[in-house]
Formats: sequence, structure tokens, C-alpha cells
Amino acid sequence: MKRSIWTFPRLRLAAFALLERNFLVWRKLIGPAIALNFGEPLIYLLGLGLGLGHLVGAVGGLPYLTFLASGVVASSAMTTVSFEGMYSVFTRMVPQKTYDAIMATPLDIDDIVLGETVWAAAKGVLSAIAILVVASLLGAVHGGWMALWAIPVVFLMGLTFAGPAIVMSAVAGSYDFFNYYFVLVVTPMFMLSGVFFPLDSFPPALLLAVQALPLTHAVALIRPLIVGQPLTDIALHLTVLSVYAVLGYYLAVVFVRRRLWV
Repeated sequence: MKRSIWTFPRLRLAAFALLERNFLVWRKLIGPAIALNFGEPLIYLLGLGLGLGHLVGAVGGLPYLTFLASGVVASSAMTTVSFEGMYSVFTRMVPQKTYDAIMATPLDIDDIVLGETVWAAAKGVLSAIAILVVASLLGAVHGGWMALWAIPVVFLMGLTFAGPAIVMSAVAGSYDFFNYYFVLVVTPMFMLSGVFFPLDSFPPALLLAVQALPLTHAVALIRPLIVGQPLTDIALHLTVLSVYAVLGYYLAVVFVRRRLWV
């Protein structure tokens, strides 16, 4: 008997079979992927961090290059995860019909969504590591070994953004549909979550609103680790990211079930 689409998903180790499958495919494209992961942050940090930073000076008591680098670690991971959760998942779901073939094996939709969620988060981590390496070479990392704690934070953040992206894939009719998500969700968070300038420059009403954005809490955790400042409100930030991650994953399973169950 078929379960309801609202049944809470099962978490099984079988989902790692999908991770292995995606890794084997990605391995064939590792050259362009590495070039993109290292090249894009280098351009950002050189163009904005050094160029604009020369005009801006210190921001929040930090050199602008350092301030920007810590924010770009989070924002770039968000973008990477969102692209993977939408464009790659939609490709496997609709044009390639990869999931139809997978569901002919012992794996089911719950396994597929869990595997894709973890895979998207892992790609976000790869993006963050590349930026950390570039930022270190430019002298923008001052947290020493503490900066490495940003990596598990990025993984949690990746889980947070993977769910909503997969939901978009499940309801999309074409690739053009994803423009709505980037314009209405990703870009506002990119601009308003403290990546490029401190949040205390916002008026009180807007400051209250941006506190509801997951990227705001990710930046608040990652920046102190990279720049060597003390962490504050750790439990709050981790709780917000975790709630978004669990809710997003559950909704992703629900919407993928609705699309693939016939």
C-alpha cells in the first residue's frame, strides 16, 4: 500500500548509493569544477576585496578583504548548493529520467532526496574549501586552525539550502522557472545577510527581517571563525539553520513524491 506523500521520510544508508553515483559522474568533470571553484572566488576577492577595499578601508574593525572573504565563503556555498539542488536535480528528474531508473532498484524517493541533499551540501563544502584556500593565500584568514570549523558549519548550511532548491526542482516545468528562486530568494539573501557590509548599517525594521534569513546566521557563525573573533549566540544560529534544514528536507521529500508518484 502506497504511503501518503506527507509521511515523514525514512533515513536509510541506502541513500549513499546515490552519493556514489553522483560522485562518479562529477569525477569526469572535476577539471572544470575545480577551475570554477578556485577562479570565481579569486576574481571576487581580488576585484572587490582589494579593489573596492582600497576605497572602503576597514569594515567592522576588519580589513575589507578579510570581511568580504568570510562572507563569500557562506554566500558562494549557498549559490553552489542552490544550483546543484535545482539545475542538476531537475536534469536527473525530468530530461534524463534518472530517478525513474533508480526507483526500479531497492532505492526509493526518500533515499533519492536524502542522497541529493547530502551531495549538494558536500559540493557546497568543496566550494567553501576552495575559497578558504584562496583567502588564505591572500592573507585574509586570521582565525588560524579555528577557520577549519567553518567547514562543518558550511555543511549544515548546505543541508539548509538543499531542501528548498529541490522543492523548486519538483515544481518546475522548465529551467527558466528557477529564475524566480534566484531573483526572489538567493539574490536578496546574497545582498542583505551581511556578506558585503555589516548588518548594523540597516534600519531597525530591516534588521529584524534579515534575522529570519538562514544566510544571516551562517555568516554570523562563519565570519568569527575565519577572522579570529569570539563566537556569540552559537545555539541560536545552529538552531535556526537546523530548523530550516529539517523543514526543507521534509518538504523536498513531499514535493518530489507528489511529482514522481503516479
